[in-house]
This record gives sequence, structure tokens and C-alpha cells, in this order.
Amino acid sequence: MVSAQGRRGGGNADPFQGFISADEREELLQAVVLTDTFETRFEPFTLEKPRCLLPLANTLLIDHTLEFLLNAGIEEVFIYTHADCDLVENHLDASKWKSSLSPFKKFKILKTTATSVGDVMRDLHGKHLIAGDFLLVSGDVVSNMPVEEVWAQHRARRIADKNAIMTMILREAGPSHRTKASPTSPVFIIDPTKDRCLHYEEIRRSQTGPKSSYVSIDPDLVKSFPEIDIRNDLIDCGIDICTPEVLGLWADSFDYQSPRKHFLYGVLKDYELNGKTIHTHIVKDHYAARVRNLKAYDSVSRDYISRWVYPLCSDANLFTGDSYRLRRGNVYQEEGVVLSRSAIIKQRTIIGTGTNIGEGTYITDSVIGRRCRIGNNVILDGAYIWDDVVIGDGTEIRHAIVANGVVIGSKCRVEPGVLLSYGVKLGDEVSIPRSMRITKLQQDEARTTSELLGKDCEGYEFVHEYEDEEESDDELAMSGLLYNMAELALSDASISTLASELSEDEYAMSRQRADSFGTSVSDDEERDHFHHDAVVSIVDSLKEGLSADVVQLELVGLRMSANASEHQVRRAVVTAFMKHAQRQLEEGVSAGEAIKQLLTKYKEMLARIVFDRETDEKPDQVDLLLLFQQDLVERSKGGTILLFVAKELYDLEIVEDEAFEQWWDNERSTATEALKKVRQQTQPFIDWMMTEESDEEESDEESGEEEEEDDDDESE
Repeated sequence: MVSAQGRRGGGNADPFQGFISADEREELLQAVVLTDTFETRFEPFTLEKPRCLLPLANTLLIDHTLEFLLNAGIEEVFIYTHADCDLVENHLDASKWKSSLSPFKKFKILKTTATSVGDVMRDLHGKHLIAGDFLLVSGDVVSNMPVEEVWAQHRARRIADKNAIMTMILREAGPSHRTKASPTSPVFIIDPTKDRCLHYEEIRRSQTGPKSSYVSIDPDLVKSFPEIDIRNDLIDCGIDICTPEVLGLWADSFDYQSPRKHFLYGVLKDYELNGKTIHTHIVKDHYAARVRNLKAYDSVSRDYISRWVYPLCSDANLFTGDSYRLRRGNVYQEEGVVLSRSAIIKQRTIIGTGTNIGEGTYITDSVIGRRCRIGNNVILDGAYIWDDVVIGDGTEIRHAIVANGVVIGSKCRVEPGVLLSYGVKLGDEVSIPRSMRITKLQQDEARTTSELLGKDCEGYEFVHEYEDEEESDDELAMSGLLYNMAELALSDASISTLASELSEDEYAMSRQRADSFGTSVSDDEERDHFHHDAVVSIVDSLKEGLSADVVQLELVGLRMSANASEHQVRRAVVTAFMKHAQRQLEEGVSAGEAIKQLLTKYKEMLARIVFDRETDEKPDQVDLLLLFQQDLVERSKGGTILLFVAKELYDLEIVEDEAFEQWWDNERSTATEALKKVRQQTQPFIDWMMTEESDEEESDEESGEEEEEDDDDESE
């Protein structure tokens, strides 16, 4: 990570003053941020503020994006905003980004009357501001990914081939990952030998059945490349490294409006004509996501609270005035919060300064903004409450978003999926049905407010009008409703890409739950939340070098609060240990040394998660070995690491000989070719161990025979 101090460039002094050579200019890392998405998915909020000024975890999205660029080493930033909206400029003018101590060498706001991303790119081409390669990013990106490595790969590729004009940054996830729960599923066809994208297509689907389940691939493509990957498990992060030629292609094609559906698809289709290639970089070990819809808003918020974007997290207090402290269960509380003695604050919750929470109030999995007044006996479950909100006594809000300045009366019920926009006022004992959107801005055919919102109300029902096919009724049903988040998450293989995959049995179980509308999602979510919280806690503790007792104590607390099973605990420990080991390998430590240091220091912790030492069958120890094996399937040098893991577990007497034999003979250990492959290097160790055991048995038998002969001699 490049330090902010090392990149400071004297505020907003113009680096174009004086002569700067083309080579020097190209070395400066530039980024273009698109603050306007030209979409309506966040209406009615975006009727009053652009999406980039909406808060996520009490920090505006544009600030999340700029913090990512800062940590990524970007030196010059160009912000594109709509000419009719001064809100973005006003916020940035008052921020650290444009202060005299700005961490960027150049920070310029560009205004445009564009109506699409294509218009913005053509406008940028005409301004001649871009001298070399640049990062193109949306103003709703949340990421902790360093870009130095991918930037170097991009430049090396471009030096070798001047037609390599762009690198897309994609994030690996399962096809049912919760941040992919959208009616449009992108499919990337990639040449894995060169990371080159050969074809791009979007599959449309609906809740009642697929609208399009097929990808059209040119037969010549299959014939021309001996190996291709068809990937529908990738999340488009909205981050591209572009050469200036990209702007030229946008300028040459006025029909291009969308970055993927038009530009990417068109350039790939016209390869024979223009010869330009677009490549991919797939992120596996860092976090990157766009808050492209309400579903993603919830998903990214939960990942952020669960520390998957570390070191970008609330308690890092990156912005002026932040004063968060992390408490047990990923609860973040700022200074100046007034919390009643009988209030209950459960896991994965953020509370901003100046907020007052009344007696008997219950809050879980929620984000509470600053200066809010929450009454007595209120229930907030999965709620997003922005700044300066007032909530009356006895009100329940579940899986809904409440914007700044909203006033909600007593004994109200706000159902899942509800959006209450800025300044809305609800009377007492009002029930807002699922998915309803309320705004103070009156539409032509808005429903009467008093019958809907109660007496002394302020607000109107908002009827969402979709502007394109991506924002159809499927968008409303699948990504526009917060209450569907939990239902859709039932089929997720993981909460975050950084989490390890579920076992086959667990995955099958989650699919069965997803098929039943009558099944509660709470157990499923708690299981996943425990895994992620436990892994984050252990990884952080290992990084800090804490003792095994301290790590174990925190793990026990998490297990008790989630009522996690022994298998879940073992899975979390294995995942965290292997993540830590992988990080050490990347830092240059040998696999043998990394595993030896890790398992030796924390052997007592491993010993406490197996309970079958006194039995002939060793299900716990076998489960532990299977979890290590399953985790290492997807890791670099997984086979080598597994060998050293097995050796250390044997030397430390954590896993017994019988358990190794039972693991090796277990059909789950050879269920797939990948599982067979990752354990190949461990075969000689298993053979040696079995030979040693056989020799010991023979030695024992011989000793027994000699003792019998001695007894016979003595009797004679």
C-alpha cells in the first residue's frame, strides 16, 4: 500500500505548469470517476441526491471510492459530475480531497450535460486531459484492492502488444453469490493463457423462469482457441484500466452508450476489423464491488461491517470527525452515543455519534446514522437509518432504508423493502406495506397521503418508472426490494468472495431451504455470519500475533452467541489459518516454515476443536483433515501446503495415525479430481506413516514372542 504522505502533491497545484515529458506524464497514475450512473435504481433517493452521495456504513459512496483510489496509489483524479447538480462539487469542495493537504497531486471536477457513459467518454476524449493509461471507475465502488500489480501487468502486456487497450478488473464469486443476485447475469468467455476476453454476453432471467439461458458463441472462436473459460461466476467491479485508444474508440462509435453491453461487446465483436484486445484481471484475495442496486447496497454494507474491506473499516476513522470503536460482534459505536441501560445492541451494527436510543429498544444487523432519536421499545432488524431520523416508541422497521430527516410516529410498522426518502413524515400507528417507496416529491398520480401515512404526514407514494430493460419488473422483484435479500441469500454459497466454499452437504442443505418458502432464513444467515465473523476475528488476531488463549477466547464468544456447531468452528479455524499462511507465502516465507510456525504456536487451539481421541472412529480429526484439503484445492501451492499441514499435525500429535488412515480412505477425500490432485504430494507421507505403524506392530509382536519364550525358560 502506498502511503498518503508519499503521494501528497502540494494540494491542487497544477502539475501541467512547466514542461513535463510524455514519459514522465505516463508514469503518473490517473483516474476518472463517473459520479452519474444514468440509472434510476435508487429512486426516489436519487431524485434529490446522486447515488455517489448516498451513505454506506455512514460514509458517502464517493468517499469510499476516493479512499480506494488513494490506497491504490492514484495521483491525479478527474471527477465527472452532471452540470445541473452542484451537490457533488459542494461536498468535494468541503472535503479533504480538495483541501490544501489533498493527498492527490491533481483533483479536478468536470461538469457535463451527458446522458450516458458513452457521452462522458466522448466528452473526455475531446478535452485531451488523459496523457497515458488511466483507471476508469464508477463513483459507487468499494474496494481495498491494490492496483500496482495489475497496472504493471497491463503495461507489460501493452508494451508487448500495442493493441491490448484495456484490462477489466473482475472479482471471483460463485454464480449464486449474493452480490450477483440480479436479473442480468454477465458471462465472460476468456482465453486463460493470455487472460484475454474473447466474448461478452448478458443472460437475462426472471423469477418465474429464464428469459435467456443460452450464450451465443461463434464456432470459429471455439476452433481458434484450444482452451477457453466460460465464466458466469465473476462480479463486474466497474474498474477498468484503459489506454487513450479506448477514448478514441468511444469517439468513433456514437451508438456506444454502455461500457459493457455496447462498448465491450462491440470491440470484441469487431476484433477482425480493429484488432484491439481487452483483457481481464480476476481478484481473489481482495474485495471490490459496485453498489449498483439496492441488493448490492445491502450486500456490500454487510461485507463492510464484517471487515471484508479491511483496512477500510469504520473503526479506522479515516475521515474528520469519525470516532468509531469496535465492540464484540462487529458492533461499531461512535463517541457521543446515548444508549439506555435496557437497550439491546446485537451483532453487525453501526451507530453514529449524537444518536439517542431509548429503553427496551432492540437493534441488530443495522446501520444507524448520526443525531438520530430512537424511542423506547423500538425494533430495528436489518434496517438502514440515515442521519437525523426520529423514530417513535414501539415502532418496528425490518430490512428497509430510511433517509435523512425522516420522522416516524409511534407504534408504526415499516415492512421489508420499504424506502422512505428525505424528509418524509409518518403519523402514529401507520403500517407501510412491503416494497413501497415514499417521497416528499409529488408525482402526477400520487396516492392521497393521509390515508396512507396517517395524520400530520408529509409524503407521497412513489411509483417507479423504469427507463430501460435492465430496470424492468424483474429488477424491482430481484434487486430493488430489500426484503428479497434474505430470500435470495438462501442459495448463496458464501457471504463474501473471501469466504471458503460450503461443503457439498451444507450446499445441498441450503438449496433445499431455498426451495421452501416456509423455511426461516435466520439459521442459514446465522451460520454464514458466524463463519465470516470468526474468520475475520482469527485472521486479525493471527496478524497481530496474539496468543492462542486470546484467540480461543474470542472464538468461544462468537460460537456461543451464534450457537455454532463443532464443524462450523473447525471450518472457520481452517479457513483463517490457511488465509494467514497464504499471506505469509506471498511475503516470501517458505510453505514449510509458515505452516510449522503457525501450527506450533496455535496447536492448543487445534487440539480443542477435536473430541474423538478416546474412540476408535475419528470423525472430528477426519473432518479437520477434509476441511484443510477442501480449502487448499483453490489455493496456490495447495498440494505442497497440505503435505506440510499433515506432517505438522502428525508431529504435534493433534491428528492420530488412525485418523490419517480414515481420512485417506474416506470417499469424500477423493470425490473430485481436484481433491485427488491436491493430496497427491501427501501420498508418500501417508505411505511412510503406514509403514512405520506396520513396523511398530511387527516389533511389538516380536517383543511379545520373546517375552513368552523367556517366561517358558524360567518355568523350566
